[in-house]
Amino acid sequence: MSERFVYADNAATTAVSDTCVKAMLPYLQDNYGNPSSLYSVGRNAHRGLDEARAKVARCLNAEPNEIYFTGCGTESDNWALKGIAEAKAAKGRHIITSSIEHHAITHTLDWLKKKGYEVTYLKADALGGIDLAELEAAIRPDTILVSIMMANNEIGTILPVADIGRICHEHGVLFHTDAVQAAGHIPIDVKAMNIDMLSISGHKFHGPKGVGAMYIRKGVRVPQLLHGGGQERNQRSGTENVPEIVGMAAALEEAVRNLPETMPRVAKMRDRLIEAFKDIPYSRLTGDPVNRLPGIASFVFECVEGESLVLSLDHEGICASSGSACSSVSLDPSHVLLAIGLPHEVAHGSLRLSLTDTTTDEDIDYIIEKLPPIIERLRSMSPLWEDRLNGKF
Repeated sequence: MSERFVYADNAATTAVSDTCVKAMLPYLQDNYGNPSSLYSVGRNAHRGLDEARAKVARCLNAEPNEIYFTGCGTESDNWALKGIAEAKAAKGRHIITSSIEHHAITHTLDWLKKKGYEVTYLKADALGGIDLAELEAAIRPDTILVSIMMANNEIGTILPVADIGRICHEHGVLFHTDAVQAAGHIPIDVKAMNIDMLSISGHKFHGPKGVGAMYIRKGVRVPQLLHGGGQERNQRSGTENVPEIVGMAAALEEAVRNLPETMPRVAKMRDRLIEAFKDIPYSRLTGDPVNRLPGIASFVFECVEGESLVLSLDHEGICASSGSACSSVSLDPSHVLLAIGLPHEVAHGSLRLSLTDTTTDEDIDYIIEKLPPIIERLRSMSPLWEDRLNGKF
């Protein structure tokens, strides 16, 4: 094993920042009270909760009373889809999404289909985009919700959410976006982007795991997620996870404040990776080459197994992934890569390198040094490589 360590899987999770830890500590030690309690230590915890809600709202250009804290992005996605399905069942049972959504969306929709709901999946083009005309044509009188992600977690393509939201509102349909991969990495303005509901997760932008948030536009009625003591304005009962909520808000605030500096710097490192690997034979960049998240460089390498590639990089001290972390235990090719038109045998050779503001130029140098010989070695062991070179497929 290498003594060098390079973490290039920030789309899976990020390290908790010093700012986050510093914000959390008082609510783990001194202000540990239940925020529903009337005495001082409880009031202090409640004050931290209020301040965190205001911070998250400012980062999204929302109002504090439009922010609800949850356990993660998956919970927020489930709440949006299942909640609107229940609330709007009298109007219809038709939902529109894309073919490249995270499993938090697709698996929830699979569950809803078993309950009698109909789902239209918009096709993704070769770059991971969608056709807005196809979206508009898919909207029907019984359409109750459109849920399309802000940016893809595997290939990094940024979707045109402002236009999607505009089309939805022109037809009287609610619009939800999974912004888990986008929050803290690109600017978000829920008003300008015509968003009715939005999901985020703290651990994607240097906050803690196990905490997320849901933006629900004022006037959008979503049934209670959890019943009990009436926390989160009676929408999600259960004692609030104050330390992690405070930490998430501090991390998001820091990330958003630093975006003008970090976005160009991270994108420059991403582009160095793309440039370095573009001439590797029988390989290709996946996702939109321009309209993509600043920190995601994603590729496929023919005649290489993604799992072997990830393990070989790990041996050199480099953490990367083959597709989404949430499905990495599966040997099936990524549904996202299949959706953008890659054959099964090519999709198996995927690699995602995801960077953040803590990534250094030296980290990029090291990845550029180590990856090409790993690919060469793995291909030399593949029974398919010689056939590929001889043009047999």
